[in-house]
Amino acid sequence: MAALRPPRSVSSRDSSDGSERLDGAGSWDALEWTKIEPVTRSVSHVNSEFLLEAERVIEEGHGVVLVNRDEAGTLFVTNFRLLFLSDGTRNIVPLGTIPLATIEKFNKMVVKNQSAPRQIDRSPTRRLLQIIGKDMRIIVFGFRPRTKQRRVIFDALLRCAKPARIWDLYAFTCGPSKFSKPNSKVRLLNEYFRLLGKDSHCASVSMVEEGSFTLSNDLWRISNTNSNYTVCSSYPFALIVPKSISDEEVIQASTFRARCRIPVVSWCHPGNGAVLARSAQPLVGLMMNMRSNADEKLVASLCTQLVDGKGSRRKLYIADARPRKNALANGAMGGGSESSSNYFHSEIVFFGIDNIHAMRESFARLRDYLDTHGATSSDGMSSFLRHGGSTWGGGNLSSMSASVSTLGDSGWLIHVQSVLAGSAWITARIALESASVLVHCSDGWDRTSQLVSLANLMLDPYYRTFAGFQALVEKDWLAFGHPFSDRIGMPSVSGTSFDLNRQSSTGNLSSSPVRQSSGSFTPQTSNTSHAQNNYSPIYLQWVDCVSQLLRMYPFAFEFSSTFLVDFLDCVLSCRFGNFLCNRLKKQLK
Repeated sequence: MAALRPPRSVSSRDSSDGSERLDGAGSWDALEWTKIEPVTRSVSHVNSEFLLEAERVIEEGHGVVLVNRDEAGTLFVTNFRLLFLSDGTRNIVPLGTIPLATIEKFNKMVVKNQSAPRQIDRSPTRRLLQIIGKDMRIIVFGFRPRTKQRRVIFDALLRCAKPARIWDLYAFTCGPSKFSKPNSKVRLLNEYFRLLGKDSHCASVSMVEEGSFTLSNDLWRISNTNSNYTVCSSYPFALIVPKSISDEEVIQASTFRARCRIPVVSWCHPGNGAVLARSAQPLVGLMMNMRSNADEKLVASLCTQLVDGKGSRRKLYIADARPRKNALANGAMGGGSESSSNYFHSEIVFFGIDNIHAMRESFARLRDYLDTHGATSSDGMSSFLRHGGSTWGGGNLSSMSASVSTLGDSGWLIHVQSVLAGSAWITARIALESASVLVHCSDGWDRTSQLVSLANLMLDPYYRTFAGFQALVEKDWLAFGHPFSDRIGMPSVSGTSFDLNRQSSTGNLSSSPVRQSSGSFTPQTSNTSHAQNNYSPIYLQWVDCVSQLLRMYPFAFEFSSTFLVDFLDCVLSCRFGNFLCNRLKKQLK
């Protein structure tokens, strides 16, 4: 699934030829534009050497400077990415190369150079193009004055970075993968067979088409009641439900959960018989007095008999990912949370994890922090130079304190901690208490997917292998309908443009420009409407949580953080078709 990474580039500052050097980070003002010669490389040569299959150059700009690194080169707009080629090394510069689908926003800016006191300001203005990425990057390119190259690149981005339909993405241009793999439904069934202890069975396409996959063990069975997505359009075609629950009862229970997302099993403990289940919120209403016999019976069936020879029933924890006040507020819209008095042998726990809008705003603040304190900041000035280059760590103690404070203000690490702590709590209840856990938030496809998949990762070593990690993502994210198109910001199948209107970072240079024109996908406003904005870095945050686990337990995983970076790049770039839509159910054009 991972894309091939471009070759690592060496900065032109490291060139042995002194004339090629740009004197130090932060010296962009001293750059003499007349010494930058256009690259003689032809487009056809670039095509053969650097471009991917079916990738073609649309526009190019010569003598462009990547301000983050004070590196000169040529900037290409292709039908897949913005590609920066170094003049010094003749290699692709990864920092300045970003897929078009990964671009969140771009702006034209004009900045006046700072002149020394008592000197006549004869230096030309800097003509900049700022690129803000969904992957935490803020990139700034500088263009030579009195040329139209910035306009050419900017106009190309306006045409290409916002495709009208999903079919216009590069994933459809480059054609199907050359690697033959089993059907995604077949892979999901094989994972279900593994969870039920039916490893000897092997799923096939004919089994999917005929609906003959309804295997079972003593407690659980695979139901085909949603094979045509009639029960729930955002759930998988096959569901693991208690063996004691009929398909008719499954259908009845679906009307009591938001978006018909009923409680179903995500993982079974092979030793103690406990299960990890997931759903959406119950529709209890404002007075919290609405009930469903079918739903209560289905949830009670998760409390199977303990394997202790005493005939006692296991406890059920209902983990609500939301803050309690948010769950109560949802009652005004018909939702809400369960009452333990209505559900057999259960206890309700609230995790207090914030919603998608809080995560989006926290992410924007984190990106600004990284751009300010990173080594390749968008203004070309590293944190070391910004704070005077003194004392330990590249900054004095006061600057370090300010840096830590700013990171804390972003709230990102607190959110990551909340998700990790909730997942660890779920894991402990299943592994240590032999209790079953039902997890839900509002719709059951954002915070629920984070918590359930992380708990799966902690409980089952198979999911920490390459094959298992793929099975986990396909099961708890793709099959269970995490809305990737909405959260990542992609066009819909019908051709409706995606909405990325949000409070977003603007980089360190935003306060300096004399003029600034936006190339964002929608006009930037100060009072963003959350009701119309479904973009949120939920999946990126989950990958961050996985990376934290990998840092703590590196030998428990078959893969490394490098794989996670490549994997996330593939998700955001939309180079492949796996993460383009909101659900697996086929939608009509």
